[in-house]
Amino acid sequence: MRALALFGAAGSLVLSSLTAAPAAGALEAPPAETVGTLLAARRAAAHPPRFGACPASERLPSTVSCATVTVPLDYAAPDGTRIGLTVSRVRASGPASSRQGALVYNPGGPGASSTSFPLAAGLPAWKRIAAAYDLVGYAPRGVGSSAPVSCQDPADRVTGPTPAPTEPSEVFKRERVARAKTYALGCARRTGASLRHYHSLNNARDLEVLRAALGEPKLTYMGASYGTYFGALYATLFPHRVRRMVFDAPVHPAPRQIWYANNLDQSLAFERRWADFRTWIARHDRVYGLGTTAEEVGRNHERARAELAARPAGGRVGPGELHAAMLQAGYDDVFWPSRAAALSRFLKGDPEPLIALAAPAGNPTGSGGSAGSALRGAAPSQDPGNATAVYTAVECNDAPWPEDFAVWDRDNTRLARRAPFETWDNVWANLPCAYWTAPRQRPLDVRTAPGELPPVLILAAERDAATPYAGALELQRRLSGSALVTERDAGTHGIGGGGNACVNGHLETYLLTGAVPGKTPVRRASCAPHPEPDPVSLEQRRESGTPSAV
Repeated sequence: MRALALFGAAGSLVLSSLTAAPAAGALEAPPAETVGTLLAARRAAAHPPRFGACPASERLPSTVSCATVTVPLDYAAPDGTRIGLTVSRVRASGPASSRQGALVYNPGGPGASSTSFPLAAGLPAWKRIAAAYDLVGYAPRGVGSSAPVSCQDPADRVTGPTPAPTEPSEVFKRERVARAKTYALGCARRTGASLRHYHSLNNARDLEVLRAALGEPKLTYMGASYGTYFGALYATLFPHRVRRMVFDAPVHPAPRQIWYANNLDQSLAFERRWADFRTWIARHDRVYGLGTTAEEVGRNHERARAELAARPAGGRVGPGELHAAMLQAGYDDVFWPSRAAALSRFLKGDPEPLIALAAPAGNPTGSGGSAGSALRGAAPSQDPGNATAVYTAVECNDAPWPEDFAVWDRDNTRLARRAPFETWDNVWANLPCAYWTAPRQRPLDVRTAPGELPPVLILAAERDAATPYAGALELQRRLSGSALVTERDAGTHGIGGGGNACVNGHLETYLLTGAVPGKTPVRRASCAPHPEPDPVSLEQRRESGTPSAV
């Protein structure tokens, strides 16, 4: 039985009684982290943050206000070191009588900031929601100015051109193992003893303190991608504190999946989405001239990889940079026209569009977020090195990982035969976790009993590559009474507030009324896919004045 469920729906308790030794036959005392969370939330409620001008580093307009919310670095020692989380807000635009409180958003990562989320108030899909809610974003622990994690000196970062072999040699593997060890050691040295406290359970506890700091008796929250995982941890730890929750593009929450198995599944799903993209290009061969079948498009892509390996475009774009640009197309089909056009023009002798898209420019590929620039990935001001460091710290701290590269090599060699597009790059991104020195958490079993949690809304695209659809089904199974809305035959990663009116209707109805679609025992609804993007050649973009890089 979860400790916080013992305190009842009102969440009232006498803190002193929690620290006393239990009498014979009494319930076991709650964990120190539970007590620390309650203490921190009580302090935050008693001393709410003062909102004012945002730091210049956030690059936010004056319509957005900011504050700092203080949380314990270690919830087992709430009187010890404390860190500040940067929080941003735009007040509800509607009358006070219709205000429903604060809506807190996290776009995923791990390592992404949502301080730009309040800008969603200006997007049409969010107009009615923004009238009813204060829109609240924040930089989670370790991100941006919120006690930032660092793993590497900026001067040591690889900026391109880089290789990206789909069949890496033994020499290449040894080089990447050495690099992973160096990176893991850099995290330990540069962040120090505090490194162990950057993990998903603490992100969930921080969310509880943020709720209290905002003066909200219960939390209304929307998380995308990784934001669904620690949101689900929150729902498991603090079900009595949930008002409404939206889980957009859910991570598979089973403890066995966190995180090694989830990354294997992700690599396989990206292969399917890569095929979707190539099929779309082939249907529009008259625009792009890359082939009339997905296979022919793939061969032309391989030709570009080989040419870039021999002679990087602009001296900066090699196979690794090409891969990163094409990987973005797996997250959202809004990227399809620009990527297809750049590949087409490169093979016709014009490298400039590809250089504009793929040359290292300081912005990381976002791993989560809904449609609309205000909601996607990391904040514009965020250092990509910081985003990578937080991603690594959280995933490595969250769970056990194989510590022998032979295991990674065996599993991914097999997988790469079926899914060569993303498999090895996914390995290199996560391999520091094999050599991590900080203690590992034991993943919490995400689960709520019937009646324990208000109905929550899950949104998922059926062909999502970054968080495969099986995760949405599993999350619904584990959160009793939850409802699932599926965008059929679509693969955008994060669909709430995006280009599907059906999905947005369910989202708006839920946030404004609490109503979820479907009937018990399994509440589900489907939406037809949003329209595929129009193929636009680079010449047409130039003639119309449309930017060539998206």
